[in-house]
Amino acid sequence: MKYKAGQTIRIGFAFLSICAFWQMYNTIIPLVLTRTFHMNESISGFIMALDNILALFLLPFFGTVSDKCKSKMGRRKPFILFGTIAAIILMMLLPIIDNSYFENGSTAKLAIFIGILGALLVVMGTYRSPAVALMPDCTPKPYRSMANAIINLMGALGGIIYLGISSVLFSKSRTQGLDHINYLPIFIIVGGIMLLALIIVMITIDENKLHGELEEYEAAHPEENLIEIDETGKEELPAPVKRSLLFLLISISLWFISYNGIETWFTTYASKVWGMALGQANTCLMIATGGAIPSYVPIGWFAEKIGRKKSIYCGIIDMTACFIFCFIYTLTIGTFSPILFVVFALVGMGWAAINVNSLPMVVEMCKGSDTGKFTGYYYTFSMAAQIITPIVAGTLMNRINYNVLFPYCAVFMVLAFITMQFVKHGDTVVTKGKKGLEAFDDMDM
Repeated sequence: MKYKAGQTIRIGFAFLSICAFWQMYNTIIPLVLTRTFHMNESISGFIMALDNILALFLLPFFGTVSDKCKSKMGRRKPFILFGTIAAIILMMLLPIIDNSYFENGSTAKLAIFIGILGALLVVMGTYRSPAVALMPDCTPKPYRSMANAIINLMGALGGIIYLGISSVLFSKSRTQGLDHINYLPIFIIVGGIMLLALIIVMITIDENKLHGELEEYEAAHPEENLIEIDETGKEELPAPVKRSLLFLLISISLWFISYNGIETWFTTYASKVWGMALGQANTCLMIATGGAIPSYVPIGWFAEKIGRKKSIYCGIIDMTACFIFCFIYTLTIGTFSPILFVVFALVGMGWAAINVNSLPMVVEMCKGSDTGKFTGYYYTFSMAAQIITPIVAGTLMNRINYNVLFPYCAVFMVLAFITMQFVKHGDTVVTKGKKGLEAFDDMDM
């Protein structure tokens, strides 16, 4: 079975649409809650955390359900189809209610808005795991790091498309002095992007055919299958593999706790401690993303050569060193310097090395029929971390001082490095002897 980069790109349109949606959701919904509905930060923060809370249950559940789906369209495409359409319909209602509430507010309209928001979060949870599981469903195990690199690149592209369009629609010149902003145009545009991405996936991806090819490949390479048959004829993971999976999932939680601490609190930290303007702080975060994007594909190729685990180690060491540097920087310089841009570019590269390889390591330990369930495991542990760390890090910063942020992030990265020592499965190295793209066995587009 040949690895086809073009196929992965087409599959990646599903993730592109998901990331475009979440980028919009995370930037606009807090503004609507605080400015239109006049909620305080605590209440709006709780509402914004609902997606991660729901994800703990919805993502593994629908991942498992999609594993058992036997539709003519395939296992994942029905969830992607109906989930995307339902999400587009529901999301269109949000700016309409927002505009209506501004013109003539009422408790009923607020209740309807929150109800639709909750329904939208549930709908998004129904197809995220199936959409992500589509990649390993159609990709041989040795090539999943590179494929995941492309998927992450597509997701980043979705976020960038939204940010670019929104920066034009909601520029300072267009919004200055307005009592209320009409967000309906950007919702329509993002809905259109999601619909176009859906059409590409539905038309160009023959899921059943690709999954059949993968099953043939796995049958021809039994050495890659970690599943064993017990005395009753039931398939199960051997105890050592289960142990590796558990420690890998713990590691995933630990490095998400670390990185989410920066995502959540850095702008506040930079303002309070380094005296940076919001624009400077946001630029650091944008540079971190900018450092990750061009790193995805090279890191995917690198991981195929040295292994996923070693690549993750490199990422952990890189990020830990950056966090320690920032702590020392605070104690010595303590004000903004352009060197911070370089440091955050390195942070982005380190995060890319971790992120590209972690999901492939998880799904490496399952058989093809359980890909959705194992994808759900990945998201459960990563989402749990993103619920925990804003509270824990925020409490520590409040009770000790803001300087605790970077040591906090460094400690959890070190803990992740330690737990990864107990992960003995899920790694892979592509057969040596070919260089560059040739390593993908005559990779087709």
